[in-house]
Parts: sequence; structure tokens; C-alpha cells
Amino acid sequence: MGVTYTVSVRALCEFTAKQGNLDLRFTPSPTAQEGIAGHQVVTSRRGPGYQREVSLSCDHGRLHVRGRADGYDPGQNLLEEIKTHRGDLSRMPDNHRHLHWAQARVYGHLMCRQLGLGGIALALVYFDIATQAETVLREERTAAELEAMFEAQCDRFIAWAGQEAAHRAARDQALAAMQFPYPAFRPGQRQLAQAVYQANASGRCLLAQAPTGIGKTVGTLFPALKAAPLHGLDKVFYLAAKTPGRRLALDAAQVIRKQCVIPLRVLELAARDKACEHPDKACHGESCPLAKGFYDRLPAAREAALAEETLDREALQRVGLAHEVCPYYLGSEMAKWSDVVVGDYNYYFDHGAMLYGLTLANQWRVSVLADEAHNMVSRARSMYSGQLAKAALRAARAAAPAHLRKALDRVSRAWPRVEREYAVLEAIPEKLVSELQGLVSAVTDMLAEHPEQLDPALQRFYFDAMLFVRLSEQFGAHSLFDVSMQGARDSALCIRNVVPAPWLQPRFALAHSTTLFSATLSPWNYFTDALGMPKDTAWIDVESPFSAEQLSVHVVRQISTRYQHRARSLGPVARLMAQQYEATPGNYLAFFSSFEYLEQVADAFAAQYPDVPAWRQSRSMSEGERDAFLARFTHDGRGIGFAVLGGSFGEGIDLPGARLIGAFIATLGLPQFNPVNEQMRERMEAMFGAGYDYTYLYPGIQKVVQAAGRVIRTQSDRGVVYLIDDRFGQAQVRELLPLWWDVSPAPAS
Repeated sequence: MGVTYTVSVRALCEFTAKQGNLDLRFTPSPTAQEGIAGHQVVTSRRGPGYQREVSLSCDHGRLHVRGRADGYDPGQNLLEEIKTHRGDLSRMPDNHRHLHWAQARVYGHLMCRQLGLGGIALALVYFDIATQAETVLREERTAAELEAMFEAQCDRFIAWAGQEAAHRAARDQALAAMQFPYPAFRPGQRQLAQAVYQANASGRCLLAQAPTGIGKTVGTLFPALKAAPLHGLDKVFYLAAKTPGRRLALDAAQVIRKQCVIPLRVLELAARDKACEHPDKACHGESCPLAKGFYDRLPAAREAALAEETLDREALQRVGLAHEVCPYYLGSEMAKWSDVVVGDYNYYFDHGAMLYGLTLANQWRVSVLADEAHNMVSRARSMYSGQLAKAALRAARAAAPAHLRKALDRVSRAWPRVEREYAVLEAIPEKLVSELQGLVSAVTDMLAEHPEQLDPALQRFYFDAMLFVRLSEQFGAHSLFDVSMQGARDSALCIRNVVPAPWLQPRFALAHSTTLFSATLSPWNYFTDALGMPKDTAWIDVESPFSAEQLSVHVVRQISTRYQHRARSLGPVARLMAQQYEATPGNYLAFFSSFEYLEQVADAFAAQYPDVPAWRQSRSMSEGERDAFLARFTHDGRGIGFAVLGGSFGEGIDLPGARLIGAFIATLGLPQFNPVNEQMRERMEAMFGAGYDYTYLYPGIQKVVQAAGRVIRTQSDRGVVYLIDDRFGQAQVRELLPLWWDVSPAPAS
């Protein structure tokens, strides 16, 4: 019989019964929460004896099919498949209905097998979220008919299942025998790899602080893959905040595949706006040629995609265009069949995260690796925050058709008014939420009828309103509701997440193991508290391979970079930089707290030292402009690049050797002291008793250490870092700096 391959009813039907065009017009579908609530409403209307969420399974050859039927009424011998929707059901594409019937019939067969029935009644129950009305489509089927349909579907899938089972067996056999892909581990790399392997072996989460230069990418990906065969891991998700980190992961996977001869399928998930070939067209077959017949051409594209060594963005584009299917949605499909998936944090941790949803639906056992995880707190906060602007509401009303203007006016009347520039309200007004829900329903109903009649301004406010309503449903102590004035008559409402822990906990719980790693994850309790990591999360501080002799770290205590002292700091900072440059010419980076401060120091420096080459980071630099900035740092080059701390050049860039020999950091990196941050500090104080540290100190010093980490990249590098501010001499700041640094006062000028 060979290896048994397990597949869910949903995955089986999506593979075998989807046909025709990709069509996103019958949208937006109800949210997951609305879908659950809709199912509960339908099943609550059923009589006594009605069975809900019935677990069913059946084998066909080496295929094991499992799932949960929505409901079964023994009295009527009726199995129901419940689908929630909005708007006119007649507008639902035929291929959606075809898929729903396929699922109902598979469940019907499984029920007949389980109960020994000779036949069964099947019903598709379409529940309209807006009207609470049910539309029921029924059919009667004999057990023999359902068995024949089931076997035909399984036979269409079983060749693929056999291929997948063979791939999994070969993959796991190779991974079990895999040796480290390099002749030896770098210093610190083995310690990191052992911790990651142990976390996966025990099914725990891990926080790993590991210095730059030890090979963190291979040092985490290799042990997670090594653990896969023994601990039944289906997939590894490698998540990174920025493109360079994802590129490193793809390169590391390629090294592991080639050096260890592993049949490893690696996929890169790109953002939809970057992967879309026709941004001017809608996602349906009547508009986009790559959506027309998408599911009919998908099988051939899927086979071709598996032949690629690495399914990065370029490979997906090449395969997609060759088979005339959308590259972005081809990537979404290939996530189901890949071993390593590389993407942004949002693919697993955001509201509608695709990888989280697939893991939940398919009951995968996954290992999640999150690189540069010091970014996780701020990124997660942004995922679970939402804002509505009064100016955007007016723009939406101006663009809205007449029948929607009343709903928009009701939202305007419910809009909270405040007398101050900024105010935090204890609760979100129920009237506001109610009117926003009404608006969302009205626009959604219009979209169901006229999916292409949505002005961009109305669309933006509609999306913002949907997010706001969704966040309001779980509003609590983890977030603030604030109102800020924007000009004389406008204001913005914000549900501002402070502690993303409640949102992230289910994601940590679902993964077999999650490893967060970065050079700056100290103190560990800040991250476990803010992110809601499990109580048994392990912590490791990997020993640095670098020595104090490699990096001279000087504290300049005679200069204050506080806002009120900046004007008189310009000359001393410029003079310090010039003296260091004159003593040791080469490439340097200078970091400042803001573009304003950067420009002030850069202007002063240029006026006093015009012969020293200097270049500046500017606001909203394009990718080409960022590349040109970094290109100035050559091995034989000289000069100073001026940059903003926490920006594009403060982390994630690699300038080894003579490309960078020093850094000047003229700021503690503390977030701006303003009403918003003060409210966050108060909330952090109330929840954790460490308001100032959690809001200001820890995030600031993490940025400082990240920026300083650009200087020493290898064990042969030598360099200098100047920490320019008297507060760097404070004990509570010094104890947050890396242990291997030998910090000393700056030489007298």
C-alpha cells in the first residue's frame, strides 16, 4: 500500500473540484468571526438531536481523508454544509457553488460509511450575514452514488498524493542524515543551532539573542530542518521584516539543498502589489487574462513550479506567465506543497494571515523562525491598530453614491468630539461602532451587487472601517482608543495597540515551535510580556565571537543630545567626527534621532569641514537611492554617511572590512516624548510595572546596539563607535549594552 497520505476534505476538494476563473468579485466574504457566528445562528435554529461539527474520516487506498461536517440531523437523515455570504446569492460564481457541492458530497459519503447508510439527503445552507436569511439547496444521493464520486475525486488526487508522500519520505530521509553544510560551525553558531533544535524537539518557543556575524540564518534554518523527520514537522516558515533578511534565508536554503543534497521545496511569498502583473485590472476572468481559466491551467503550472529549484518571486513570475496564471495566487497555492516558506511576518502573525490560516485548516505541524525579531513588537502593534480620519470620511462621502451618503452621515454624527489636541477615551462609543457596522454592511451589499462601482476614496474608508470594527470587537486593556486633532476641524480616531500579546498568543500556541532571534532581544522579559510568549519559552544569549580588542567603544559624556540642548551640540558633534576622521580616514556612519537633527549637524559639518566627503539619507528614499547611498561605502573609499537611527541603514545592512570602520551615534534612540507615548507608558506601567523602560529605554537602546552592530561584521574587522550623550554613562543604560563591549570615556579633544 505504501505510505498513507492524510488530506482534509477541504484540501481534497480544492485540489480536485476547483475549476474555471479566479474570481474575487463575490467579496468581501464574511470575516472568520462572522462566519463562526453565522454557523452558530444556523445550527441554533435546528431541533433537538441535531449534531454539530461531526468528525468524519475514511481511507481510499493509501489516502486518508478527514474533516468535520457542519451539521447532521438524524431525524431527517440530512447532512448540512453551511456557507456564510453577503448580497445576492445569484451573483456567486458557478465554480464556487461547484466546490461547495463537492465538499457536501464528500461529507455525505463519509457519513454513509460511518453510519452504514444506504443514502442521505444533502443540503447547502447559504446564510446571509446581513439579513440573517437562509437559502437552502437540497439533493438526495444514494451511498453508491456518493462512493463513486468520492472515489473519482480520490483517484484524481491520489497520483499527486503518491508523489507528495514519496517527496516527504525522501525529504525526511535526507534531512535525518543531513550534516552541517559547512566544514565547521562559526563561533556561537553551534550554540544557537543546538538551542533551536532543542526547542523544536521539545515543542517549545525560544528567544535567542545572537550577535551579528555568527551566521544566524543557517544557524536557525539548519536545526529546524534537522528536527523535522523525528518530530513530524510539515513545514518551516522563515519570516523576516525586510527584503534582505528574506534573501539571506533563500540563499541559506539553497546552500543546504545543494551541499547536503536535500530534495527541499523552497518558496518565497511576495507582497501582492509587487507580484501583480496587471495592477490596473480587477481579479476576475472578465478583467484580468491571468485570472481567466486560472483553475483550469493551475494543475500544469503547479507541476512546473515543483520543478524549480527555488520558487522565489522571479521563478513564480516566470512559471505563472508561461502558463498564463497569476503569479501571486500561484504562490499562495504552492505554499501548500512547499517545505520551507519565506515571507514577511504578516503572513503568519497578522489578522488574516495566510500561513496561519492554512496551518489551522490543514492541521500542519510547523516550526516558525522569525529573524530580526526586535522588530516584532512594533510590527505587531501596527498589525492590530487601526485609524479613521475625518478628512477621509468627507472624501468618501463626496465620492459615494446617494444611497450610501446617509450611512456615512450617521457615522459623522456619531464621531466623538474632544476639546483638546489629544485625548484618550476609556471606551469606544457603541453608537460609533454601530454606525460603522451599518456602513460596512451597506457598502458590502453594494459590492455584492455592483463589485466594480467603488471609488478609491470610498474604498479606502471602507477598508479602514472594516478593520476598525474588527478591532473594536476585541478592544481591551491591550489597546488605547484615542482622538487626535488634525488641523482646525478634523480629527483622527485610533484603536492603538500597546500590547499585542492577546492577538499573538493563538499563533504561538498553534505552531509546534517558534524561535524569535536577533542581536538585540534584551531584556528577554520585555519581549515575552509584550508578545505574549508561553511561560515555558526558553531564552539563550549566544556568546559573541567578537572580542573587545576589535571595537573601541567611547562614551562622549560632555555632549547632551537632548532636544533642548541640540543647538549647542552641533559644533561639538561635528568637531568630534572630524577629529576621528582625521586620525583614521575611512568610511563612517553617523546616526541621529531625526531628519531635522541630521540636517542640522550635516550642514554644520559641511560648513566647517568641506574637504571631508559626506552624503545624507533623505526622507522617503527609493530602493535605487538607498542602493546608491550604500554604494559609497567601498573598500578604498572615504567619507561619512549621515543617517537616521532606526531607519534603513541602522540595521540589516552588511558593510564588512574597510567598507565601514566606525559609527557615531548621537542619540539614545528614545521614542519621542509626546502624549501618545506617555499614554503607552502609563498603560505599560499599569500592566507590567515598567512603563518607562518598556516604552522608551529598551526600544531606544535596541536601535543603538543595532546601529553599532554595523561596524563589526567578521572576526577580522576592526572599528570604533562613539556613543554621544552623557546618558550613555548611566548604569541602567550601560547594562543594556553588549557584554563583550569594553566601554570607555572618549579621549579628550
